[in-house]
Amino acid sequence: MGDSGKETLTLERFEEACEAVAHVTLNTELLYSDYFSDMTGGRVYLKPENRQRTGAYKVRGAYYKISTLSDEERSRGLITASAGNHAQGVAYAARQFGAKAIIVMPTTTPLIKVNRTKAYGAEVILYGDVYDEACAHALELAEENGYTFIHPFDDPAVATGQGTIAMEIIKDLPLVDIILVPVGGGGLATGVSTLAKMLKPNVRVIGVEPEGAACLKASLEAGKVVTLPHINTIADGTAVKTPGEKIFPYLQSNLDEVITVPDRELVVSFLDMVENHKMVVENSGLLSVAALKQIDCRGKKVVCVLSGGNMDVITMSSVVQQGLIMRDRIFTISILLPDKPGELYRVSGIIAEASGNVIKLEHNQFVSINRNAAVELRITLEAFGTEHKNEIIRALADNGYEVKQVNVNI
Repeated sequence: MGDSGKETLTLERFEEACEAVAHVTLNTELLYSDYFSDMTGGRVYLKPENRQRTGAYKVRGAYYKISTLSDEERSRGLITASAGNHAQGVAYAARQFGAKAIIVMPTTTPLIKVNRTKAYGAEVILYGDVYDEACAHALELAEENGYTFIHPFDDPAVATGQGTIAMEIIKDLPLVDIILVPVGGGGLATGVSTLAKMLKPNVRVIGVEPEGAACLKASLEAGKVVTLPHINTIADGTAVKTPGEKIFPYLQSNLDEVITVPDRELVVSFLDMVENHKMVVENSGLLSVAALKQIDCRGKKVVCVLSGGNMDVITMSSVVQQGLIMRDRIFTISILLPDKPGELYRVSGIIAEASGNVIKLEHNQFVSINRNAAVELRITLEAFGTEHKNEIIRALADNGYEVKQVNVNI
């Protein structure tokens, strides 16, 4: 059975995909979020595809696409390009069918992602600096060697596989009002919005893009697929310049709205997710929860699709640190004080009294020629948030110290 009959997203195809992907997917049941529900006034549920096999939803589309290929197409070998989740999804799915998988990844791909893709049995070729260059090379190799190319998003069969998420959401929560879905190239949003509208026409499906890579918003406004001149976002899984051409009409028809989220909102959402749900969700997967602030959820049942959780530890530590700084949980102040015994003790006493926690101290005696008048003390502190930070600064000011807030340097 070749792929020729799979070019439209029909209910029959979605049903077929649901049966197919059930062989390889884990049941990612909806999780009710007290934290986000209290914050928004709605009933907010999370669809935790960060807990899916290979750490993301991508295995769904890859597996269904490969299931629609003929034995001959599979036997030629499968090739794709990806810097992350699609690579692992194709590698895993190909192994289930006993097919050879070749994945072209940009040379900048973190080693952990390269090794994980290899661990699923795929051959990895590192090429180019960005996804677009890797993809062009993969298409060349497919042409030269007769491999079957599997596009990460611009393929109706792949999008149908991703849409199985909508079937699960509506089974778990039949009265869902709003589904928020991350958008990169648009494959996930195509599948989810198309099936959700078939099953429940009055459901609102909202696509969420990073502000620095809003290719779908630009395309919808133009009424045709457009390519952004450049992109800049920490949400690497959705850092796409051009949405899918084949799937664009479905996005035009079935998405009710597309909203964008700045990177800073993803940083604080990561902190919210770790602290309140004990879950690691990658920046792209956080788009849906970061968007909650921009919509009216009061009295509504809302599902946020957490598309993946593949984040390397170095990125994670950086995001946590930035989040703490942005939430005023960590801040640095500069105080000028006379160079005489007991001053440091006095300052630390005031901070302790205000329940601040000192995590770093720098004492600069050379800030002024007149050391009796001014020695600079830079203190990096931990607080509970903005209100507490202001209390600490006020306590120091009330005791006669001039306090300046400066950039945190940990």
